[in-house]
Amino acid sequence: MENLYKILEDKYGISKEIYNFVDEAEKGLKKDFENRKIISQYNQVKILKAMQNQKLQSTDFNWTTGYGYGDIGRDKVEDIYADIFNTEDALVRPNIVSGTHAISLSLFSLLNKGDHMLSISGRPYDTLQKVIGIVGQEKGSLKEIGVEYSELALKNGSIDIQNIDEIIQDNTKLIAIQRSTGYSDRKALTIDEIREASDYIKNKFPDIIIFIDNCYGEFTEMYEPTDFSADIMAGSLIKNPGGGLAYSGGYVVGSKDIISRVANRLTAPGIGKDCGLSFGMTRQILQGLFIAPKVVEDAINSALLFSRVFEKLGYKTIPKSTDKRSDIILAIELKDPELLKSFCRAIQESSPVDSIFTPEPWDMPGYEDKVIMAAGGFIEGSSIELSADGPLRDPYTVYYQGGLTYYHAKIALMNVLKYFI
Repeated sequence: MENLYKILEDKYGISKEIYNFVDEAEKGLKKDFENRKIISQYNQVKILKAMQNQKLQSTDFNWTTGYGYGDIGRDKVEDIYADIFNTEDALVRPNIVSGTHAISLSLFSLLNKGDHMLSISGRPYDTLQKVIGIVGQEKGSLKEIGVEYSELALKNGSIDIQNIDEIIQDNTKLIAIQRSTGYSDRKALTIDEIREASDYIKNKFPDIIIFIDNCYGEFTEMYEPTDFSADIMAGSLIKNPGGGLAYSGGYVVGSKDIISRVANRLTAPGIGKDCGLSFGMTRQILQGLFIAPKVVEDAINSALLFSRVFEKLGYKTIPKSTDKRSDIILAIELKDPELLKSFCRAIQESSPVDSIFTPEPWDMPGYEDKVIMAAGGFIEGSSIELSADGPLRDPYTVYYQGGLTYYHAKIALMNVLKYFI
């Protein structure tokens, strides 16, 4: 261990005090790390078996040009996703540019003028607010086309099931649940919480579509929302399921009828899933998916270590290091804009790519406040890679996520602590 400390001191100027502080916090997390292994192994079995079930072959990595007719690998990817997420069908495409795009695509496919959309996980993530029309005057929002919207606030950080009936309307067509925190002060909703709410809704209102924003949540627990009552779920390939290898893309999983509608929206009615290039990404998408459980395990272990260390320093972390986790995001209330900037700059300095640059707050599209983002990853914007960001607004919370390897994240934490110890 002394040799490890010496190289950290020589290469990064990490003090013995910081090294020992992190080492002591890490020792207290051994049981938590063992529990994460069980979840990771379960998801690894699930993914391996899905690839075998769908008879994945090396020739599936070939691809076509033009319209994309006959792209067997593209179709195989979607069959594998449907198998893993226990749904009838899936749409997995590199030209879905983000998680917000996958969610927006889903909502516009299912909602029409006069329909009512209800969020029962409180106010959605910042970028989705403009899609819905809650803020801004964006052309083509759901509000502009005549979709009604309302939301039910969380109660003590959980879905307020007792009051769902009161806010459901005669024209409520879709109920949305955001699993992860977004830029909020709550922990992610667990699978058990989502299951309880969705089962309740389906039992009383079977015709209402239950939509899950699953961004940042994949493979953090043994089960996914679509294993139970959820009708449709969406996420991003440059978060958990891409394993840090997918260049771009998003996914939507659900029933055949729902996916047909979403595919028609992505391309055109009558074309649907039959066209669309994979751009040679089939190998990266599936290889990233294959290693995703281990990558997610390391990302959560690093979040646990960051959480335990900052709790010892007296900061509020969400979730706490002792809470059950259902996404990879850790929020740390820093209460100081300069500490928020310092945290992000230390993460950037610790990155394998673009470590020479200094992140600064900027007017990021889709956000109301200036946002500072540290993301020196191999894939730009990849939230499963080591990254940190936060809006410049009180209480100046930094949102830490990702880490392709636990050891890289541990080094980054020690570099961050130079600004705090």
